[in-house]
Amino acid sequence: MAGVTHVVLVQWDAARDGVGEHAVQADALCRDHLPRIDGVESVHSGPSISTEGLEGGFDWMLTVRFRDREALAGYLPHPEHRPVADHIGAGSSRVVVFDVED
Repeated sequence: MAGVTHVVLVQWDAARDGVGEHAVQADALCRDHLPRIDGVESVHSGPSISTEGLEGGFDWMLTVRFRDREALAGYLPHPEHRPVADHIGAGSSRVVVFDVED
């Protein structure tokens, strides 16, 4: 079975107050909730530290490594996913999701 990497790119809504705090809260939610989901092997999130400046307007990224496609399929409806998805949805102006298999 091949593993899957789930990538989420977020552009926070600049019209909102506390955009930086929103990213900090997103990091905490990811760290607290996503590892509880069966099949999640690793979780990484945060702002870009690239010096290239090629983020295309995106402010923050989440990557979740899954054991396999079945684990990814179980992630989306899982109750531990909800707080993260709701927080991102409430504070973002643009989101891109990309999943790749090994």
